[in-house]
Amino acid sequence: MRKPFVLALDQGTTSTRSIVFDADCTIAAIAQEAFPQHYPAPGWVEHDPEDLWRTALTTMREATRKAGLTSRDIAAIGITNQRETTLLWDRNTGKPVYNAIVWQDRRTAAKCEQLRATGSETLVNQRTGLLLDAYFSATKIAWILENISGAREKAEGGALAFGTVDSFLLWRLTEGRVHATDATNASRTLLYSIHRGEWDEDLLKLFGVPRALLPEVWDSAADFGTISGDVVAGGVAVRGIAGDQQAATVGQACFAPGMVKATYGTGCFALINTGSSPIASKHRLLTTVAYQLGGKRTYAIEGSIFVAGGAVQWLRDGLGIIHSAEQSGEFAAQSDPEQPIYLVPAFVGLGAPHWDPNCRGAVFGLTRSTGPKEFARAALESVCYQTVDLVAAMRADWGHAGQAQSVLRVDGGMSASDWFVQRLADILGIPVDRPAVNESTALGVAYLAGFQAGVYPAKEEFSRAWRLGRSFQPGMTEDKRAASLAGWRDVLARTLSGRYRSELSI
Repeated sequence: MRKPFVLALDQGTTSTRSIVFDADCTIAAIAQEAFPQHYPAPGWVEHDPEDLWRTALTTMREATRKAGLTSRDIAAIGITNQRETTLLWDRNTGKPVYNAIVWQDRRTAAKCEQLRATGSETLVNQRTGLLLDAYFSATKIAWILENISGAREKAEGGALAFGTVDSFLLWRLTEGRVHATDATNASRTLLYSIHRGEWDEDLLKLFGVPRALLPEVWDSAADFGTISGDVVAGGVAVRGIAGDQQAATVGQACFAPGMVKATYGTGCFALINTGSSPIASKHRLLTTVAYQLGGKRTYAIEGSIFVAGGAVQWLRDGLGIIHSAEQSGEFAAQSDPEQPIYLVPAFVGLGAPHWDPNCRGAVFGLTRSTGPKEFARAALESVCYQTVDLVAAMRADWGHAGQAQSVLRVDGGMSASDWFVQRLADILGIPVDRPAVNESTALGVAYLAGFQAGVYPAKEEFSRAWRLGRSFQPGMTEDKRAASLAGWRDVLARTLSGRYRSELSI
């Protein structure tokens, strides 16, 4: 008999990928397809839902074909997705009533400010663990209901369905038989009580969202329904769903309280597992559901860096001083160590733990001999310094309940650079582990689906089987590290707008 395989559908912000894993969690095949972004107005970001659906189908078929498999060889399918992105569709036709409003979209920022002025953020934070921000789904739902003719009446009559991308794809894959999501995605909507594990009536009233719109909320590993035979992989069950950052947490086997993972893409998302109890952040980080198995929720504190790989993209696309992202590490290694150049990449403000949206980027320490190589080093080091700030805030929140483990697990595109990961270990002063399988997001949801299907073992055994690719040990002297961090704190203080100063002691 052939070994069973699991197919992970990873629906991201700029592309959709499908990855086939075998019974040993080894990648058998990958298919990827990009799709266009739409910017109908300043600060607005949308996707055509049909692009999400089309690329899901084509990549699933292509990955299966590349692996030399048929649907009979696939034990389960898992879906992981860009979180917070919001869709509403007609329950009878399955057609969206408007484009998907992407998590990056800022059109409802003024609405959030209005609600914040009424003191509503306290209620939102207490129930959801989140901040009142346009980033999340609730105000996006309200915008569609208020701006699309007839949408509110249809929603109140039960004719429309809301979902994050996972729910929409699940609905289409099962031809409308299943309207569900998992607890990780529900926890990113501003409508879900992370303490009670259910949709919150007070929040539904606050945002004007009819209860009839909402999907059922299930475990992250569950029987989400069987795919229709005439769609793709007919007869195969969807058995795992998780938002992308939570899926990466699972893929990094961060199951023990205190374990930390950071995913470096355009931005950086870091999560620390806090166990069975949600911990309220004192540094404006987010309390969220890490995963839910067997009806039991495991929580995390999450923080985000707005610009990580985006700083490298700026070097390439904005300044034109490198030709590829990979070249940034090569340049940084060749830079003059006697030139302490600092970049504060606040192109769109600063994220956690500083939360200064009005701050803008700056470069410090320029001399006549500063060149592309020094800029490359400054860009990569800026991500390291921001990570120090973020990890310090997470540990400060977690510290009263236990001791965070002194290792960081990393994944994402930037983590492929040996120079970057080594400098990250140097500046953090702790080991940084990069996994053998860098596709942590897809691996995480594949594990959830495979676990539910009986292909993969319990999480304790999965943790022991997690494969380290390389461990980067800190090699910087303590004096040099302290001097580097002192320089960062100085330039950061100079750059911050003054509306908010982090008082965190690092």
